[in-house]
Amino acid sequence: MTQTPPSSPPSSTYRLQLRPGFTLTDAAEVADYLRRLGAGAVYLSPILTAAPGSTHGYDVVDPTRVSDALGGDAARRELVERLRGLGMGIVVDIVPNHMSVAAPEANPWWWDVLEHGRRSRYAGHFDVDWASGPLLVPVLADDGDGGAAALQELTIDDGRLAYFEHRFPIAPGTGASGDDPGEVHRRQHYRLVSWRRGDAELNYRRFFDIATLAAVRVEEPDVFAETHGEILRWAAAGEVDGLRVDHPDGLCDPGGYARRLRSAFGGWIVLEKILAAGESPPASWPVAGTTGYDALREVCGVFVDPDGCAPLTGLAAELGVPTDFEAVQNECRRAVATTVLAAEVRRIAGVLESEEAEPPGGAPPERSDPGAPASGASERIEEAVAELLAAFPVYRSYLPEGEGHWSEAVRRAGERRPDLAGALEFLDARVRADARGELARRIQQTSGMVVAKGTEDTAFYRYTRFVALNEVGGAPERFGVPPEEFHARAAEREASWPRAMTALSTHDTKRSEDVRARLAALAEVPGEFAGAVRRWSREHGLSEPSLNLLAWQTLVGAWPISAARLRGYLAKAAKEAKLRTSWVDPDPVFEEEVDSWPERVLSDAELSADVAAFADRIRGAGRCNALGQKLVQLTAPGVPDLYQGSELWELSLVDPDNRRPVDFAVRRVLLERLEGGWLPRVDATGAAKMHVVRTALHLRRDRDLTGYRPLAAAGPAARHALAFARGAAHDVVAVATRLPLGLEASGGWRDTVLPLPSGSGRWSDLLTGRDLAPDSPDGYTTPRLSELLDRYPVALLLRRPD
Repeated sequence: MTQTPPSSPPSSTYRLQLRPGFTLTDAAEVADYLRRLGAGAVYLSPILTAAPGSTHGYDVVDPTRVSDALGGDAARRELVERLRGLGMGIVVDIVPNHMSVAAPEANPWWWDVLEHGRRSRYAGHFDVDWASGPLLVPVLADDGDGGAAALQELTIDDGRLAYFEHRFPIAPGTGASGDDPGEVHRRQHYRLVSWRRGDAELNYRRFFDIATLAAVRVEEPDVFAETHGEILRWAAAGEVDGLRVDHPDGLCDPGGYARRLRSAFGGWIVLEKILAAGESPPASWPVAGTTGYDALREVCGVFVDPDGCAPLTGLAAELGVPTDFEAVQNECRRAVATTVLAAEVRRIAGVLESEEAEPPGGAPPERSDPGAPASGASERIEEAVAELLAAFPVYRSYLPEGEGHWSEAVRRAGERRPDLAGALEFLDARVRADARGELARRIQQTSGMVVAKGTEDTAFYRYTRFVALNEVGGAPERFGVPPEEFHARAAEREASWPRAMTALSTHDTKRSEDVRARLAALAEVPGEFAGAVRRWSREHGLSEPSLNLLAWQTLVGAWPISAARLRGYLAKAAKEAKLRTSWVDPDPVFEEEVDSWPERVLSDAELSADVAAFADRIRGAGRCNALGQKLVQLTAPGVPDLYQGSELWELSLVDPDNRRPVDFAVRRVLLERLEGGWLPRVDATGAAKMHVVRTALHLRRDRDLTGYRPLAAAGPAARHALAFARGAAHDVVAVATRLPLGLEASGGWRDTVLPLPSGSGRWSDLLTGRDLAPDSPDGYTTPRLSELLDRYPVALLLRRPD
């Protein structure tokens, strides 16, 4: 490799979702298109060897090799060569928290642990509670017998223990030809148990509640070295410029991990850290910042009309949808802590008991069986742990640095459960006595799991008042973001985290940026939407209120959508909400109602036409919002990421819908026309969005956008303009239209003007190519917004020297 890697950080990134159908070789083939679009770096989903058939790469089974299914290391090197030749960088997503154990034979480390138990050289690589007995593997079917009948299905196949398609190792000396499979199983270092026992009894830490993803102890230097060796080899060769770190909150010590990674890697590092509204990353972490869900909340929220809050809240209440977000969130978090994450809660309580301290009410009894029910003081401790985990104001505190968040969680838990005051005081005292000890660490690791599963994956599917706000890192209880708050947060990002990533759509978002942009328009016509939902619900309403309101918003937001896509989305949403059905406790009758709903609605010609008419009513406003939020994200402080395909309109829903193949051929054709000077209309092709994206990305790549200055419009429609200046001389200005339906209803821009920063030179709009006439000989320019935004609802201004 002879080329010099581009400097860090990149001007922007373009996220590609690799899979067997779109490999590293395919990425190299679209690199030229991405360069012409204006992207500074290609940002890849995980490329290390993942579980067989993986479609996303987060289920790594071998961190020492590039995935053969993606083309292997040769294809990776060819991609790097291609990008270097184009002057582009490369950013790779890495997964330090967990590895896949779904197919044990595919993961050599896990296979060795199963075979040799505590004597395995990899026994310390995984976060296993070895003191609790054999490693529990929850794979057996359970028809209410605890998996007893399934154990009779075990066989010996080619020297391995077999349960249907699953294969497990047999420890040396524990099996012989002709042995009874059940007897061989009882001699192993592991126990195959009912899948239902995983949530309450599992004795290895997982990724959230997914038993097939086992947590890795990267806090150990040798484990870090082995899991990161291949990645750091690329870095040493100058073949990677940035790393996106998945789920750092699950790590033992995220700050310590960040410092260790920084000592080994000098490039751009961003963490997939979810921040609460107003929260910032710990200042001591030597990283560029987060992957941008905080910016997503701010950018999307500023295009939401706060006047829609009361009417949409009233509609939700009328339909029977809960409207107290805090109550819903508390209920969901508590339920998660006491059910799907009960094993983690029990392990925390076990750590406390092992310290031989006497909690209020007497010493807890010993439990030799990790699955045995708690009693007495032990039960009180588990209740206190669960209540505390549900009470955190952020995803995770970082003791001792985040002591304030810890104290707030203890205070909230005590207010909600005064009967647990003694146990909470005891727990608080033990954590404060050793803020870096195992008890403190495990509580912090688990709080993020409870918040994510309880809030994002449950409450966001129950509290469906206005789902444009129900996004990763979002705050649905806050109805949008005032412009003043947006400007304050943008200025803070520029001052403190200017190299953090910003995003609008990702592989984890629950709906794409363009769906949210269209839904934002509902807040401007809440009465019309409420009337429509009442009509539609009378004809084909779902019997569960929260899902019913979610379904109509989804139908309008993603219209037109196929029955198959809508069916898959609603099936997942119903299970995530855990109200009438769930992943672990399905209700076939309700699921059939949900499954048949899309066909019933779409085959009703009259109702379908009504939905289409309503979608047409807000489609233009949705496109206006989409262009506005895209321009704002691409020009505001931070390093903007563009999710694959979102340079055109992209009306995707939650995964796997948002991982559908991208038609790059269509995009190439449109890009060629734009390169020829075409100024597209704002229409169904989405070319206008590509025009905004291309123009902004090229500007970012060509100019160093530093500084941030809010700009205020003046006149009767001033509240409908969002504008700011960038650059050391404030010579770049972004202008976007807010609340377009309200703007139209009030008579348009009329005499509203936007005073631009003073200075020598002439302003030009890069989107239209037009120059702006100065108002005076000294160059002072105050354009009328009715003229500036007559072709597009956004403008990107550059002041050029005379």
